[in-house]
Amino acid sequence: MTNTVRVRFAPSPTGYLHIGGLRTALYNYLFTKHHDGKFILRIEDTDQSRYVEEAEQDIINSLKWSGIDIDEGPETPGEFGPYRQSERKEMYHTFAEQLIEKGQAYYAFDTTDELDQMRERLKKSGNPSPKYDAITRQSMKNSLTLPQEEVEKRLERGDEYVVRLKVPRRETVRFEDLIRGHVSFETKGLDDQVLLKSDGMPTYHLANVVDDHEMQISHVIRGEEWLSSTPKHVLLYNAFGWEIPQMAHLPLIMSPSGGKLSKRKAESEGIPINTKDYIDQNYEPEALVNFLAYLGWSPGDDSEIHSLDELIELFTMDRVSKGGAVFNHKKLLWYNEHYLREQPDSQIADRLKVISDDGLIDNVNDEYLKSAVGLLKERISKIEEILEMGRFFFEDPKEYDEKALKKWKDESAELVGLYKTEIEELSDFEAGNLKSSLESVINAKDVGFGKLMMPLRIAITGQGFGPDLFASMELLGKEAVTRRIDTALEKLG
Repeated sequence: MTNTVRVRFAPSPTGYLHIGGLRTALYNYLFTKHHDGKFILRIEDTDQSRYVEEAEQDIINSLKWSGIDIDEGPETPGEFGPYRQSERKEMYHTFAEQLIEKGQAYYAFDTTDELDQMRERLKKSGNPSPKYDAITRQSMKNSLTLPQEEVEKRLERGDEYVVRLKVPRRETVRFEDLIRGHVSFETKGLDDQVLLKSDGMPTYHLANVVDDHEMQISHVIRGEEWLSSTPKHVLLYNAFGWEIPQMAHLPLIMSPSGGKLSKRKAESEGIPINTKDYIDQNYEPEALVNFLAYLGWSPGDDSEIHSLDELIELFTMDRVSKGGAVFNHKKLLWYNEHYLREQPDSQIADRLKVISDDGLIDNVNDEYLKSAVGLLKERISKIEEILEMGRFFFEDPKEYDEKALKKWKDESAELVGLYKTEIEELSDFEAGNLKSSLESVINAKDVGFGKLMMPLRIAITGQGFGPDLFASMELLGKEAVTRRIDTALEKLG
């Protein structure tokens, strides 16, 4: 094996890339780039029954959006390809044959019915979890129990078979995990794992081990759910006589209500589950990356905001936690606000033109749009909220917020009318003067600030909240402001 750090992210194209998968990819990427290594994307598409046409492209798009560069993969082939398991089929057969020759694997000809009968028989005799193992294989139809001539005859005849790993009966499998430390399993709990299925496709276990060896993968960094498969992989490495990569099993992502963050739980808690959802909902990629990096890892100080390059610099495996990390959606929005506010107003304005699909800002002057962004961006969590909260910058209010209208009292019309008279006289329609005019009206009428401020906000924006009202009026200009006040006085009286 080379001294270069080589890691792989190896998703199955059975659906869109889950955020748990994105975090696994991110940790692989941070780790390998910290060590100047290579990040490999391998598509594990051996399960043809669950294959989803657009899933592979979704995985590639999601990684690109997140800023994770693929060094080798289906679109960027290197010398260890092909990078789709379905294109490596011949190789798995060769290696399965090698194991049979070494006596480490065997052909099994049992039909589905025969397997069912074996399980039933064992259940009846008091075995709660029957499996095909060192004991039960003795009474089944396989190349260990059948005469050599019959095995050859069956193979020539084209009988259906699977290839199974010959798991030793009483051994302890031990390995060191970079996150969990010393791990051991007893082989008596393992079945004789199928390596090649009857359709000639390899199972995950065989393909995974062969590919990791052939692609010279130095570190296998994957989710905790694969921990129980690792002893089977260790047995396979030993059977081949290969060096085992370093293993690291990442903690689960937990739901705020407890337990693993499943699709169902995420939906009930309003958490987008696929990376595609975050792209479609206009989250900032830097925010999601920064947030996911901290879901199970921390740099050991109080810092929270880091760019991808800084995360690469800081990331070490000894700071990854063993326990699950709770997905806190509020925290993600906090990150999103931060990365949104970091962007220049002009950049956000350009993005809004792409996002807006109802013609609202099609004919808006660039400078005007930029100014509106400047007034709104400190008050929002996600970019599209600018168009929701700031709609009044682009069109007169069509209706008035129900809740806000409770603040429109009997004296409101008179106060707003007086204010309109004041500001019509202004030669310089700027925020400071607009505020002074308001003070002059409330002093003359001897009422509190809110008595005029709230009705005025409703008249101008249709809402009970929003950006600085005087700066907003300055941007809207005298004509729009006085027109809106007239409309409000007419409608609300």
